[in-house]
Amino acid sequence: MKKFLLIGFLLCCGFAYAAKPKYQYVKISTSKGECIVRLYNETPLHRDNFLKLAKEGYYNGIIFHRVIKDFMIQGGDPDSKNATPEAMLGNGGPTYTIPAEFRDSLFHKKGVLAAAREGDDVNPQKASSGSQFYLVQGKVFTDAQLDLLEQRRLKHKIPAYQREVYKTIGGTPHLDQNYTVYGEIVKGLEMVDNIANVETGKADRPKEDVKMTITVLKKREAKKLEKELRKQEK
Repeated sequence: MKKFLLIGFLLCCGFAYAAKPKYQYVKISTSKGECIVRLYNETPLHRDNFLKLAKEGYYNGIIFHRVIKDFMIQGGDPDSKNATPEAMLGNGGPTYTIPAEFRDSLFHKKGVLAAAREGDDVNPQKASSGSQFYLVQGKVFTDAQLDLLEQRRLKHKIPAYQREVYKTIGGTPHLDQNYTVYGEIVKGLEMVDNIANVETGKADRPKEDVKMTITVLKKREAKKLEKELRKQEK
């Protein structure tokens, strides 16, 4: 009997160890700090594409080529690798786009990862760039500002719980349901603030290149991270 109990215990431990993390994560490292991003399962097309490119090393050496304080930091243009200071950036990427994956529950709070795209005039379906992305810094809003935004720019009412986030943490609500949000920073949010504070020049490009390296967290690392995050939530 004891032998059977021992085998059962070992099997349970094996299953627990083999269990997959709930989410997949990537680490973005720069000279201004690093952060860890949780990729949303609700946006599988964007998640899987980002993971594929990261595993290939596609993003390594690319810069954040467009930085606007209190708004966002944008990168992912392969043409930015070793680009001259005068080069105009923002048009590079794979030959494909990704269909929009808008979700009512995913919104532009501070720290989210979202896909850049071409404008509505040439891209009415709001398809995402194959590689370019941005991380939201945004700003904090008042109820009055959000009311005005709903009246003038949005085609929907901002849910109460999202309003509370925009009034406390901040973000960029005017982008909701227009650009696909597909992840959020769970560790190292200060990296966004550090990059957003750099001096910029023409076309909002930082005067000093801020290069990135993006790596995918291994299963063991992801499980450890999720355990830490659960402890923080308690």
